Amino acid sequence: MPTQEIVADTESKMKKTLEILQGELKTVRSGRASTGLVENIRADFYGTPTPLKQMATLATPQMDMIVIKPFDPSSIKEIEKAIKASDLSIAPIIDGKIIRLNIPALSEERRRQLVQQAKQTGEQTKVTTRNIRREANKLLEKQQKDKLITEDDLEKGKKLVEDIIKKYADKVDELIESKSDEIMLD
Repeated sequence: MPTQEIVADTESKMKKTLEILQGELKTVRSGRASTGLVENIRADFYGTPTPLKQMATLATPQMDMIVIKPFDPSSIKEIEKAIKASDLSIAPIIDGKIIRLNIPALSEERRRQLVQQAKQTGEQTKVTTRNIRREANKLLEKQQKDKLITEDDLEKGKKLVEDIIKKYADKVDELIESKSDEIMLD
């Protein structure tokens, strides 16, 4: 595998890691209602655990409310049960064929806890990026050892991988800072 392929593969893995972080940060509560809080909660749909985003229309008509309108009204009880079983700690209110979730305001202490949770998630992502870097560097060293690339190519490849890691670490920091601000300001 030539150096450029290893570098491209590393960048692709970094992009996926960043996308996963963005998805995880969506589920971290802020004072504002967000469909990201509930879209991946799984409810039983004809015997199959299915994410709410595939079972219902999710909306936030107000800053402090999420409205869930199931495509199949008969699944309302299963959705309610799944929300109660989740770690949201929000009681669903059934209103005819829709479910309302009133998002309560966060206390200062809870906001700090959520910021810490977001920072820990960011740190886990950085650990993953460092593992990806280690794998890429091992691949490059193996290529050089097997005489498939020169020592100069090895050094150049390592530098490119390091630059990618730095770029994505900065993006992780930006995402965490943005989420922390969102949590504290709402």
